[in-house]
Amino acid sequence: MEVRRRQVTPNTGSSSSAGEPLKHLKASDAFPLPLYLTNGVFFTLFFSVAYFLLHRWREKIRNSMPLHVVTVSELAAIVSLIASVIYLIGFFGIGFVQSLLIGRNSWDSDDETTDDDSRKNTCKDVFVCTLPEECQKPPCAAAFDISQVPPPALMTEEDEEIVKAVVEGTTPSYALESRLGDCRRSASIRRAAIERITGKSLSGLPLEGFDYESILGQCCEMPVGYVQIPVGIAGPLLIDGREYSVPMATTEGCLVASTNRGCKAIYMCGGATSVLLRDGMTRAPVVRFDTAKKAAELKLFLEDPVNFDTLAVAFNKSSRFARLQGIKCAIAGKNLYMRFSCSTGDAMGMNMVSKGVQNVLDFLQNDFSDMDVIGISGNFCSDKKPAAVNWIEGRGKSVVCEAIIKKDVVEKVLKTNVAALVELNMLKNLTGSAMAGALGGFNAHASNIVSAVYIATGQDPAQNVESSHCITMMEAVNDGKDLHVSVTMPSIEVGTVGGGTQLASQSACLNLLGVKGANRESPGSNSRLLATIVAGSVLAGELSLMSALAAGQLVNAHMQYNRSNKDVTKLSS
Repeated sequence: MEVRRRQVTPNTGSSSSAGEPLKHLKASDAFPLPLYLTNGVFFTLFFSVAYFLLHRWREKIRNSMPLHVVTVSELAAIVSLIASVIYLIGFFGIGFVQSLLIGRNSWDSDDETTDDDSRKNTCKDVFVCTLPEECQKPPCAAAFDISQVPPPALMTEEDEEIVKAVVEGTTPSYALESRLGDCRRSASIRRAAIERITGKSLSGLPLEGFDYESILGQCCEMPVGYVQIPVGIAGPLLIDGREYSVPMATTEGCLVASTNRGCKAIYMCGGATSVLLRDGMTRAPVVRFDTAKKAAELKLFLEDPVNFDTLAVAFNKSSRFARLQGIKCAIAGKNLYMRFSCSTGDAMGMNMVSKGVQNVLDFLQNDFSDMDVIGISGNFCSDKKPAAVNWIEGRGKSVVCEAIIKKDVVEKVLKTNVAALVELNMLKNLTGSAMAGALGGFNAHASNIVSAVYIATGQDPAQNVESSHCITMMEAVNDGKDLHVSVTMPSIEVGTVGGGTQLASQSACLNLLGVKGANRESPGSNSRLLATIVAGSVLAGELSLMSALAAGQLVNAHMQYNRSNKDVTKLSS
């Protein structure tokens, strides 16, 4: 194994000529012999010494002599044996032994093992040796304190001062972007400061290769890097006569493969069909009055159809896409919860509906001056929490997706039968979930697929909570020969503009599905189509997992695809 060193330019005052690179050292330079001769010497030494020691110990055992009493020749043989074993452990690699003895400089880069960006940054710029002449004789690591090299990259004096200021608390970490005007530099400085404050390394977290400008003010604050999640493709998913290749970002083995199998079964049977029942994002502020009677008066005012147009005008002026659909109220004592529902175009729409609600509250304050606004959200919405109101009333997009799977496809592709699937669905997804007191969880693993598609397409992954509300139904049709399967999902919350959808990777996944950005001809159609694709993907995932359970294949599949058979002890080296 060679240790490749970056060329170092010595001082002009050294004995070497200016600009002349130092000699590239190899591990085999530790011995004067050619490498093949060195290997032969150690091989011969190992076997000859081992034979000598075994022969001597055999004689001692026969003559009842103590084994711990050794002669000079035996002691030399033991030392030689240990030396040869150390050499052979390195697999002909003197570099292994040499690295143990003299260590490795922080700027020495092994091309075969240096993969993460932060370590590449350390070697990004050519290191110029400015040490005294006596330190420039290789190896110069003996006279140079490598701990003084700041990870993960060599920093300028100005950056060092900023890092120290952040560590000392004189410069707020959150203010770096606004003060420096360079998002990438700010992330690097913040990263170095965090490492020094905590004493923990972030070397495994990538820093390079990401556009930090794109997340400023809208996606993530105080970044120090980014997390890599593999993206797999399931499909083609045939739904409503169109094919889609579905991107899924996940670290769970079997998930993409299982969804892909479900897509195949659906495709072979002519595809799935979908129906979109509702499309409306909600926000529910909570207000308080002096008495419950006054709270009831506002409730009656808001739910009176005569007043709807007036309220809609106040609400809709916040956006050209926001359109008020309805208001439903609930009273708890003298507190009133108002659940506003509105269309939001191709955006997921949380901010849009919040602005509209604020406009209505300002308008109501004129006639209900004693109204005390406690919060713009009172959890009657309900966002990022399992709630019966979303299960019953819906939130975001409400979609039903169905397919009929032929008997031969169930048997040949899914490896089970219709009767077994129907029985399992009744006892697991319906009865079992009811026994557990499930709220919207009458399915096998809808959240698995929803989360994977959400992360890949830049949705808010926390909204997986209510977006995964799903009831899976299975029924034998056509005289019991075929299987009718459906998923009903009342609160799929997605958007194709805003938030994480504008990031490069997520935008590419949306483009793959043909739903990138806003649809100018038919506002909202892209987000509705994305919700339909999510429901179709869930249908495929439910079908495949339930089949694996019915056929008793789940454990074997996970052992094959979700359990690594690699020797992790070798990976660490």
